Amino acid sequence: MHLHLKSILNLKKKNRTATSGVICLLSVILIFGYLASIMGLPNMLNTLMKTAHDLLLNTVFYLMSICVLTGAIGKLFVEFGVVNMLEKLLRPLMRPLFNLPGVASLGAVMTFLSDNPAIISLAHDKRFASYFKKYQFISLTNFGTAFGMGLLVMVFMVGQGFYVSPIIGLFGACCGCICSTRLMQRFVVKAYPAYANEDAVSEEMGKIAEEEDKSRHRTVFIRLLDALLDGGRGGVDVGLAIIPGVLIISTFVMIFTFGPGAEGYDGGAYQGVELLPWLANKIGFLFEWLFGFQDPHLVAFPITALGAVGAALGVVPNFISHGWVDGNAIAVFTAIGMCWSGFLSTHTAMLDSLGFRDLTPKAILAHTVGGLVAAIMAHWAYFLYEWLAM
Repeated sequence: MHLHLKSILNLKKKNRTATSGVICLLSVILIFGYLASIMGLPNMLNTLMKTAHDLLLNTVFYLMSICVLTGAIGKLFVEFGVVNMLEKLLRPLMRPLFNLPGVASLGAVMTFLSDNPAIISLAHDKRFASYFKKYQFISLTNFGTAFGMGLLVMVFMVGQGFYVSPIIGLFGACCGCICSTRLMQRFVVKAYPAYANEDAVSEEMGKIAEEEDKSRHRTVFIRLLDALLDGGRGGVDVGLAIIPGVLIISTFVMIFTFGPGAEGYDGGAYQGVELLPWLANKIGFLFEWLFGFQDPHLVAFPITALGAVGAALGVVPNFISHGWVDGNAIAVFTAIGMCWSGFLSTHTAMLDSLGFRDLTPKAILAHTVGGLVAAIMAHWAYFLYEWLAM
């Protein structure tokens, strides 16, 4: 009986595997068949390769250089107490805005200077975690993600010639963070009411961790050198980590965003079938009212930012060269890029590392809403700025 049941389960498992394999194969055939039917098979393949190659040379290495510099600056700020100073300045805002203890501001600064996972490495510090109730501790995933790679995004936008818009975008990201963090806290308390009063880590554990921390005595020069080199090395790691996202996601987003070249399809880089703008045109009034987008191509940025903000930044120079981007679009891009910052590709791993994998769907839902709020607030804040500047 037991063997018979086991054979039935194995057969069902094999059938599921075969079914998923067939679906995957059909999906690949459908996507590439659709592209080849419009562009021609040789042109499609050449466009994919040339677009990825150009992104690697002209976008990825540029982003990596920014990552190295911002990583070094971020590490320098940590080593010489600038982060602690910022944490003390921001601490009074934490409780009224985010319903988090003051030390959470350290997480915002750290993720702004680096990337989403910085909040997790900080959360594993028992001294840091001892300040939180469990529902607040879980919401750190949403709180930290809203500022992930913020410095990189803002420096990149400034490098494109926009100065006020990134600041307005930062305001929008803060609004989205408030929405996402508080919404996640409500979800957690509703699902697990006991977490509202349960400490994330006992005070005793926090004191033990503090006693075990041994300070190192080094000269100022060595501290400066270590901070710059370690931070730069971390920037290289981030730069390498964004390569798959930029090359894979951006390439396919672009091939579904742009149209043929001036002389039709010839296999050149950045050609495509304009599927996303066609779909966006169907509900263009919605994007225009919510985000102020004047061109349907711009919807490619928030779609890409869901998976990787580095990949989303990769499409901006081409948008600018086509004349589709204005100050409002940059403000919205900054807000939604910073707030979402590829959360679909990091939320699962982040919550899993904290030990709350089952709450991943709630975190994703809360952060999706937060990102939309960030973009909407950035749009209307930019509208107000232009009105006041008239």
